[in-house]
Amino acid sequence: MIDIQSVSKSFVTRDADPVHALNEVSLEIYDNEFFTLLGPSGCGKTTLLRLIAGFEAPSSGVIRIAGSNVAALPPQKRPVNTVFQSYALFPHMSVAENIAFGLEMQNAPKSLIDERVREALEMVRLEGFATRRPAQLSGGQQQRVAVARALAPKPSVLLLDEPLSALDLKLRKGMQSELKRLQRETGITFVLVTHDQEEALAMSDRIAVMRSGDVLQVGTPRDIYDNPQDRFVADFIGESNLLPGAALGRDPAKTIVVRPEHIVVSPASDGARGHARGAVSAITFLGSDTLYEVVLEEGARLHSRSRGGAALATGDMVVVDWARDVERELAN
Repeated sequence: MIDIQSVSKSFVTRDADPVHALNEVSLEIYDNEFFTLLGPSGCGKTTLLRLIAGFEAPSSGVIRIAGSNVAALPPQKRPVNTVFQSYALFPHMSVAENIAFGLEMQNAPKSLIDERVREALEMVRLEGFATRRPAQLSGGQQQRVAVARALAPKPSVLLLDEPLSALDLKLRKGMQSELKRLQRETGITFVLVTHDQEEALAMSDRIAVMRSGDVLQVGTPRDIYDNPQDRFVADFIGESNLLPGAALGRDPAKTIVVRPEHIVVSPASDGARGHARGAVSAITFLGSDTLYEVVLEEGARLHSRSRGGAALATGDMVVVDWARDVERELAN
């Protein structure tokens, strides 16, 4: 387990102004789980990853891995490996030589190196690519080599710093599945840093949502999606309608959160009853779904994602409704 207790990190800029990257962050990352640090740029997620790896030292607080305080251990002595966004492959080395590099730095015997390289190539399904150079590989293949190199020494923890951001959509989706498969097969703890909330929801056992150096919420993807604890989490994770309580005749000090897929839009002429009335202001065809934007009579806007349902046109007067058990009420 990775036990992070009250960890803070501050930097001093060239103008001597302090920047507080992390503010007393406490987390427990369990053995054999796929854990994601999720948040916008500058929230502190990469800083926290670098502290776990040993590339930076915390300003205060303690990080323990498998029960041991790792403060005095340099990166190469910690039971972790890192996959970087840039892959960091050596262009003059073959695939096999890149994978072997970490083991060679540990002075592992050649027989063990050869065995681990073969296992790693099989693991990432690149058995026939051992002699190729990185320039002869696609972006997805280079990413697999970077993962194989990190896994070859058999670390307890694999850190992944935005590893899929340079790939196109199709490759990114494929690598998401590959990383999940590798995590299940190896039983290694994976810690992913990403700003992509869809990627986090698809891959993670648990997610920590971060903003401005703070951890706002930790939970399973379903917990965080269905039960956001504040407006930022509700807005950042998936699509959300954040409706002022006053627009629905509720407490004006509250915001009502409803996901677009839970909202039903019906023609007002049908005599339908619901939470509010409004007019369709925009319609977007999304293939299997249709996205309706509705301006409520009170001025608030909301979106409804529907599959099938009533045929509506821009300007139609509608009634919007949803089950009360799918909404969340948050303080403003």
